Amino acid sequence: MQVPGVETASVNLSTEKAHVEYSAFLKDPELLLAAVERAGYKAHWPQEKPIPKPDTDRWHVIGAAIFAIPLVFPMLFDWVGLHLMLPGWLQWALATPVQFYFGARFYRSAWKALKARSANMDVLVALGTSAAYFLSVYVWFHSRADEAMPHLYFESGAVVIALVLLGKYLESRAKRQTTDAIRALQGLRPETAVLRLPGEDKRVPIAAIKIGDPVLVKPGERIAVDGVIVEGESAIDESLMTGESLPVTRHRGDRVIGGSVNGEGLLIVETSHIGVESTLARMIRLVEDAQAAKPPIQKLVDKVSAVFVPVVLLIALATLLLGYFSGWGFEPSLLRAVAVLVIACPCALGLATPTAIMVGTGRAARFGILIRDAEALEITHAVQTVVFDKTGTLTQGKPEVVGAEWAGLDSGKALQWAASMQAGSEHPLAHAVLRAAENQGVSLVSVQNMRAMAGRGVQAEIAERQFILGSDRWMEESGLSTSVLLPRAKVWMEQGATLSWLGEVAPNQQLLGFLAFKDPVRPEAREAIKNLLAQKIESIMMTGDHPEAAAAVAKELGIKTFHAQVLPEDKAKLVQKIKADGHILAMVGDGINDAPALAAADVGFAMASGTDVAMEAAGITLMRSDPRQVVEAIDISRRTLQKIRQNLFWAFIYNVIGIPAAALGFLNPMLAGAAMAFSSLSVVSNSLLLRRWRPASDKNKE
Repeated sequence: MQVPGVETASVNLSTEKAHVEYSAFLKDPELLLAAVERAGYKAHWPQEKPIPKPDTDRWHVIGAAIFAIPLVFPMLFDWVGLHLMLPGWLQWALATPVQFYFGARFYRSAWKALKARSANMDVLVALGTSAAYFLSVYVWFHSRADEAMPHLYFESGAVVIALVLLGKYLESRAKRQTTDAIRALQGLRPETAVLRLPGEDKRVPIAAIKIGDPVLVKPGERIAVDGVIVEGESAIDESLMTGESLPVTRHRGDRVIGGSVNGEGLLIVETSHIGVESTLARMIRLVEDAQAAKPPIQKLVDKVSAVFVPVVLLIALATLLLGYFSGWGFEPSLLRAVAVLVIACPCALGLATPTAIMVGTGRAARFGILIRDAEALEITHAVQTVVFDKTGTLTQGKPEVVGAEWAGLDSGKALQWAASMQAGSEHPLAHAVLRAAENQGVSLVSVQNMRAMAGRGVQAEIAERQFILGSDRWMEESGLSTSVLLPRAKVWMEQGATLSWLGEVAPNQQLLGFLAFKDPVRPEAREAIKNLLAQKIESIMMTGDHPEAAAAVAKELGIKTFHAQVLPEDKAKLVQKIKADGHILAMVGDGINDAPALAAADVGFAMASGTDVAMEAAGITLMRSDPRQVVEAIDISRRTLQKIRQNLFWAFIYNVIGIPAAALGFLNPMLAGAAMAFSSLSVVSNSLLLRRWRPASDKNKE
């Protein structure tokens, strides 16, 4: 059913959710629900809490089995020499409820598919079992009362329906396990929070909390909102959010994530994000989107599935006609055709990819690796080169002032000017300068016309004098030579320090000196680089730092290739240049200026400790800000793609072997039904093996 204005639509049969994108031409979204209804299905808008569904599948399986088992008993007794046969009327009475009551779902689904001019597995089941049922009715009505009861085939249709229902029930139970990650995340949502009001603390619904509200978190409670600690200190369990198994100590000024569990401290948290913008809501949304999306490999499967059922119908018809005209007889030929229809169920083929993706992305999310879509998951396994931004990715992103050199200027006055220029900036170096000024008791002065220059630094006026603070390149561009202090600068840079130069450009033009910063390397970074190298994946570092400082960090980490003095606007160009050499490339970053490079890479990795812009541009978000998670994301991607290939192999091999075996009479309809149910179950079970995956960094803690 086409609706004008709909741009894309995809349905995830495992989660029973549809994702629809539409333009402004669609004035009334309710038309979408109406279109689904016209197609013969039911739909409703997403609920905050899933609507519980009655477990009717289990009772249908039990009911079908109760009626079908007596039909099978005579065949079982044949094995011990007892030739028993139920009267025709009793066989008919047992088979009819199975065929038209318990099996009604197959007729309904087949009719909807045919109305939509498509064919699915239910068309095969409905045709096959109906053929066996009506053949039995025909033979029974045309049998003579004075002759022995001819063999009827009621048991074939009834048992096939019972087996298919059993397979679907077991399959749905298994599929429910693939959505454990989403249910675990949804279970983290607190219903209420304690709002601190003047003179009292009041427990209110989460919906009543607004940005900026102070929320009280008692020891042992789950933190209700994203925010910043304004009072208190505690060890917080963020394991279900980040995958970090050990509690993390958080102090005043630290960010906390809603859904994590407070330890023994009493906290006051100022709310920063609520509702759909909270970290937990975004995690759930990312996991759901990834599980609903189709990877490129699924496009081939969809093309095969589109022609699969019509081809099977032709094979079944050919089996019937060739068997009949070859002298096999009508009844044996029809039973072989029925067996072909039943065993050729494309369920396993349809489940091969989505079940593996659901388990893989869900398991990754459990350990703090959020994969945005299935395409990012598929590309990641083939990554050959990883480009790391240095600051905040390979380093901790918390630089400190470790030294300074001034050209005939009082150090206190120079630090006062530098800190005053940085007041209000969110740059990590700015925070370091402000901390240094605070520690030394330096007060700030008023500044005017402060401007941040991307990739260069800041400029401002203080007491009618214009200063610039930033890179040595900017000093040179502004006509300020750094040669006087260059020998001392090189000593700091060779130790891995980053320099920020201070100069006056008006009314005087003079270099005043520099501040030296050191940003500690993340302890996990060297292990991450080593693990990538072991997998023959090249690591490249890019930074805006001077080459000497970049070289020191690269040497410490074991990175052979690095690019220094890269301006923010040149990062994406560098990524594209490396990609042009034929590399499948991943980019890892955390800042606003990394966003274009993250988008330009084949797959982008964003550190969750960074900016929202970076996370929006990336295909994968690392909740722990641990470079080792890049290696772990590649590992889960490889394992998931391996499961998809295994599933597709088994799905195809069942049909390659089963269809000819059924056509040649080696499988009767009942065995075909059992094989078909087993094929779907085996594919889902194989995908569930991914639930045993754990990242290497987590194993090392045991």
